[in-house]
Amino acid sequence: MEATRDFTKFEIARILGARALQISMDAPLLMNISDEELNAMHFDALKIAAKEFYSGVLPISIRRPMPLKTGAKLQPVRDDSVDDEKIVEKEKEVEKEIVEKAEEMGLVNEGDTEDAIIEDSSGGSEE
Repeated sequence: MEATRDFTKFEIARILGARALQISMDAPLLMNISDEELNAMHFDALKIAAKEFYSGVLPISIRRPMPLKTGAKLQPVRDDSVDDEKIVEKEKEVEKEIVEKAEEMGLVNEGDTEDAIIEDSSGGSEE
């Protein structure tokens, strides 16, 4: 069980999964396991991999790269605040583009107003 002290649970899961995949692809076992034990484990590759891992026969090491420390200071965050007037102006531009494209595609007639469009779409089901 000393092997678990060196690895996190995520690393153990990755190691066991990789070794189980190798075993399922007919890789040779790294330790002698009797036929009775294999039958008891139902020839499960994950259980065999766990047995190899916890017995300490897997030749594996984990590299944990540490972030590089630089002496440079962090740059201050730029404050790109936008006025409400600019937001409203941008919304009007986008709305104008949408109306122009809808007229080009024939989705809206030039004489229609927004109220007429809303009434046409909702008024057909009432009788």
